[in-house]
Amino acid sequence: MLQNYLKIAWRNLWKNKVFSAINIVGLAIGMAACIMIMLFVNYERSFDGIHQKNIYRLDEVQKFPGMVAPQNVALSMFPMGPTLVKEYPEIRNFVRVRPSKKVALTYQQKKIVVPQILWADSSFLQLFDYKLIKGDKQAILKTPNSIVLTEETAANFFGKENPMGKTLVRYDSDTISFKVTGIIENAPKNSHLQFDGLVSFNTFVKADAMNNWGGNWLVTYLELADNTNIAALEKKFPAFLKSHMNGEGWKFYELFLQPLRDVHDNSTAITHDYINYQKFDQSYTYIFSVIALIVLLIACVNFMNLSTAKSSGRAKEVGIRKATGAERPQLAAQFIGESILLSFIALIFALLLVKLFLPYVVELSQRELDLALFGNPLLLLLFGGFAVLIGLVSGIYPAFFLSAYQPTKVLKGTLETGRNKGRFRNMLVIGQFTGAVFLIIATAFVVKQLRFMQDRDPGFTREQVMVLPLNSTTNPKYDAIKQELLSNSLITAVTASQQRLGNNLHQTGVKFHGDGPVREMATSQVIVDPDYLTLYKIPIIAGRNFLKDSKTDNAKAYIINETLAKELLKEQPKATMQSLIGRNFGFGGMDSLGRIVGVAKDFNFNSLHHKIETLCIFDQKDWGFDEISIRISGKNNPAAIAFVKSVWAKLAPDQPFDYTFLDEHFAELYRADEQVSEIVGILASLAIIISCLGLFGLASFSAERRIKEIGIRKVMGASVTGIIALLSKDFLKLVLIAILIAAPIAWYAINKWLQDFAYRISIDWWVFVLAGALAILIALLTVSFQSIKAALMNPVKSLKTE
Repeated sequence: MLQNYLKIAWRNLWKNKVFSAINIVGLAIGMAACIMIMLFVNYERSFDGIHQKNIYRLDEVQKFPGMVAPQNVALSMFPMGPTLVKEYPEIRNFVRVRPSKKVALTYQQKKIVVPQILWADSSFLQLFDYKLIKGDKQAILKTPNSIVLTEETAANFFGKENPMGKTLVRYDSDTISFKVTGIIENAPKNSHLQFDGLVSFNTFVKADAMNNWGGNWLVTYLELADNTNIAALEKKFPAFLKSHMNGEGWKFYELFLQPLRDVHDNSTAITHDYINYQKFDQSYTYIFSVIALIVLLIACVNFMNLSTAKSSGRAKEVGIRKATGAERPQLAAQFIGESILLSFIALIFALLLVKLFLPYVVELSQRELDLALFGNPLLLLLFGGFAVLIGLVSGIYPAFFLSAYQPTKVLKGTLETGRNKGRFRNMLVIGQFTGAVFLIIATAFVVKQLRFMQDRDPGFTREQVMVLPLNSTTNPKYDAIKQELLSNSLITAVTASQQRLGNNLHQTGVKFHGDGPVREMATSQVIVDPDYLTLYKIPIIAGRNFLKDSKTDNAKAYIINETLAKELLKEQPKATMQSLIGRNFGFGGMDSLGRIVGVAKDFNFNSLHHKIETLCIFDQKDWGFDEISIRISGKNNPAAIAFVKSVWAKLAPDQPFDYTFLDEHFAELYRADEQVSEIVGILASLAIIISCLGLFGLASFSAERRIKEIGIRKVMGASVTGIIALLSKDFLKLVLIAILIAAPIAWYAINKWLQDFAYRISIDWWVFVLAGALAILIALLTVSFQSIKAALMNPVKSLKTE
């Protein structure tokens, strides 16, 4: 019996090659899209899954006076970890970490810039389950100047030599030596904590740091007892802050706990998040899942539509089998079995598509995605179940539709397809194109928003700017380096700063002496040399720029941005920004000496996901800088880079030459948005392709069913154009209805998505019109192919059987 069913199924597939191919290709594309997204989502949800303890990250809400809005930050204070463990029994352990990027280390004659080293407490491996290969887990980071290297870093320095006990020397700052006390397995790529080595925290921080309440410069992780009531614990934190912080400062902070598994993909609202590899928005994983499901449902709808459309071709088969005793459940089971068989064939092609395109998806997503089929029996079983489910979903309606035929009507030749069945097919076509049009509109707005962020003037010029790190060794040489660089016409400007544009700039408390009482507030700040605004071409709208080589400006002059100026003048609405010039202003007890000398036009020193915050720019070269910015003319970039390298080699021969371009740094800020744009675009294209396949199949069936009608119309004088219009108009009506349904749904979804951006595009009506026109054009081209073919057919051939 089973063998007979398989033969019938195979013969039916072979008899209807075009329709079978459309079904298989459509299902294969839908399945492949779902499998790809499943791999991506599964990878995202696997982040930090190796850690078994109940770990939370301690975050802050900072709400200082003068801030545009409270900020969630991934920072905490040095004393918090040990004090919380001491005072709250539900908190079992803690570890503090701080990143140190591009650390230059040497072993004998070998010099290597290590990408990232974490300062960490000795409890690091008590909380986290990274595998220690060599060393004592309890002691590796207990003593100052201890360093633990990853396998890869250790191999780079020592090759096959035993690294334990060896000494590495940091040569990019004051000479510090580190003794290797352990070797740790490389951090997996699905870990938000990425590091090439660990250094004992007590190398840099002494015991008196336990009194530093108010300084936020590290990340604290807490191990909590199982079944801890998180909400109840967080309610205790205000009293905790009040008991340890001086004065009223505790009122400006709130503490909250974030599960470790949420750090990677649920931190988009958290700034100053310096240790979060491949940070992503978990809402996008849900969006991708929904879109992939839409694509798959469109493929399933294709199957149902084409199966029911071709049902008349199997009506006599059903009638004969019912007349010879076949029961309806038996027939339904056969047709569902055929559907599952087709689904398995589609699955094979889908897996081939995944294997073929996975390298491209890996490159696009920058994730280590892998389809390890044969090494994972559970995965094979999952895909088998997936194929069965798709077969059932796709085939259950056609099965019961076909098995419902009455043998007496079928065998008499009086079978009627019925309007209800035609209406149902129309509804399925509308559903298909509603999904496709929705994705066209969504793709258009996603791309438009991304281009808006990339092309919007940030208020400063970031193109052709090289950035080089500075340290305690190269800072004293900064003036000489700057002078040497400016001697070449390929270099147009040089400046330096303590922080980089595009990062979350540090905040500090300041005091402003206005007409009333002294105002205390918090603001973002950056310390620069006098040419900073000139190099970045940031306009001054009141007052003046910093003066070069001026003793009166150094450590005493401040330039504020428009947002801070408006904040300072909010109680004096009639006052002008010019009235702020000369007012005493400063931080760290320097407010009586410092003064505002200028107001700069607002510029986006962060990404466009965030609003412009208040900012003060401080001219203070004596405190040193973290990096040097070099604007090149753009006439000959290779020659300019080579010249900068020669100057660096001449004046800082022992320091690594590790440059980047600032526009590349900003491109990295929008990388996740770029990935979302491309992935949504790809899924939208697949939805359109599958919808067109279904429409093509239905148009073929319609043309085939009406072949004699077309022949008669041509004999009676109908034109080719008229016949094409006749065959196409019904399908175009369905697409038009789909557009009308998709448009409001897309408007709602896009409007909600845009709320995540501080600066966003408007939802223009013409995008909906353009998307609708595109959908109609695609549908028209798809249907017209078959319509033209039918209209050009010789009527003699179509009527000769009558």
